[in-house]
Formats: sequence, C-alpha cells, structure tokens
Amino acid sequence: MKVAIVLVLVVLAVVQLAIAGRLEQQGGVTCGQVDANMTPCISYLTQGGEPSAACCSGVKTVNGMAQSADERKTACNCLKAAANRYANLKDAAAQALPSKCGVSLNIPISRTINCDTIS
Repeated sequence: MKVAIVLVLVVLAVVQLAIAGRLEQQGGVTCGQVDANMTPCISYLTQGGEPSAACCSGVKTVNGMAQSADERKTACNCLKAAANRYANLKDAAAQALPSKCGVSLNIPISRTINCDTIS
C-alpha cells in the first residue's frame, strides 16, 4: 500500500515537471493546466478536512505558473470556472487552501471573484 502511494506521488511529480517544462517553452497558462494541477484538491474543497500532499503540490505549481498579471487573470478565470462546476464546493475550504498548503497565492479560489481586478 505504501509503495502504491509513493508511486502515485512520483507519477504526479513527473507529470507536474513535464507540465512546468512545457510552460517554460510555450509561455502562458491554460485552464487545462490549472485544472490538472487542482484536480487532487477536489475532495478537500468539497468535503473539507486537510488537503493532500498532491493537492498542495498542485497549488504550488499553479502559483508558480501565474507570474505575470495576464497569467494570474487567466488562472483566476480558470479557478472560478472550475469552482462553479462543483455545487458542493465549500467556500471556507477554498479560501483556506493556500494557507493550509503554505502558499501565498495571489489568485483567490472563488465562484464570485472579478478576475479583471487581479494584478
């Protein structure tokens, strides 16, 4: 069981490194990239508790992807769209996620944020 968990974490890390490498080559942020990194957070965002290591890794990756104001606005719109897909998303959990992962995320996870105000 422990081996399987370690294997899953290694695979997730490799995928995130591959995505980060493509970002450096392509520039920009896409909703596919944001969604892929935030998928491990769905159970935390809908059920509460503590975010998983994979979730926090995804939050850190999204934070690293969104360096410019335009990239942060794009990531914000992606997060907003994703949040609106889950009717049972817990707003308090979404707001607490960055701090629970030890990240100062300049992009709120909210259904109602005006992403045009992100700088």
